Amino acid sequence: MRFSIKKKRTRELVLIWFFLAPSLAIFALYRIIPLIWNGVLSFQFWSPYKPSEFAGLYHYQEMLFYDDTFWQSLWNTLIFMGSAPIGIALALVIALLVNTQIRGRGIYRTIVFMSYPVMTVAAGIIWQWLYNEKVGLINYILMTFGIIDEGIPFLESFDFALPAVIVASIWQVIGFYMIILLTGLQNIPPSLYEAAAIDGASTWQRFRRITFPLLKPSLFLCFVIGIINSFTNFDLVYVMTQGGPSHATELLITYIYLVAFKLSKFDYAAALTIVNFLFFVCLAWIANRMSGGEAGAVDEGT
Repeated sequence: MRFSIKKKRTRELVLIWFFLAPSLAIFALYRIIPLIWNGVLSFQFWSPYKPSEFAGLYHYQEMLFYDDTFWQSLWNTLIFMGSAPIGIALALVIALLVNTQIRGRGIYRTIVFMSYPVMTVAAGIIWQWLYNEKVGLINYILMTFGIIDEGIPFLESFDFALPAVIVASIWQVIGFYMIILLTGLQNIPPSLYEAAAIDGASTWQRFRRITFPLLKPSLFLCFVIGIINSFTNFDLVYVMTQGGPSHATELLITYIYLVAFKLSKFDYAAALTIVNFLFFVCLAWIANRMSGGEAGAVDEGT
């Protein structure tokens, strides 16, 4: 009897690994192996035109002590990441509004969500036109109402370029945030609000004591997506500004591309990639600890 149970479990394990093998192979091929290769490359002087040499920590020393653009791109990435709570807060307000019994709420949800399926390149081109100094809609409206006398070169200005890109990024992802938060709101039992209303709790008290605590998993998910977006939002930045002007909108991901494929410094780009990866892992760990350390945990039950 025991042997047959053990044989059955072995069969199940073989079957599980059989179905997992293709996905794990693809993950290893496109994720694990390139990451390991970047780690090896970051300790070498490497060029496709000459033999590689051991470099030790040279690239990391150059990055930390001599590369001002690296620190600029890191700071821009942190600002980009810090803008995530703004988009989440706006999405929460919209989700609360469209979760009420208002006429046409389905239409409002669709309108807000429509920005998310738009391709990032297309979104970048749209916002590039909106910000255009001469024919852009934003400058046209501002001049029509007499707020400005001449067009503002949003994407050519060192002061305005990064906020302008951040606004475009928030616009694109806010619909996705709204859907996540709306799903969380609809999973909150109405009986909790009814009991709180009977006890005389105000709207703000109900939000603070019921809605916000029960919505924390959804808010945490949105925040993680915001972190990922700040590290991977290459398309939007590249289409709108290509990291300019003077690296004002340069993110770590765009700087890695610049170093690797425009300057052909693949070894230094590998070191930047490793730092980018480690920085992302640290932020994910901190976010997980802030959420209670249970993100991604499986409830095994009894």
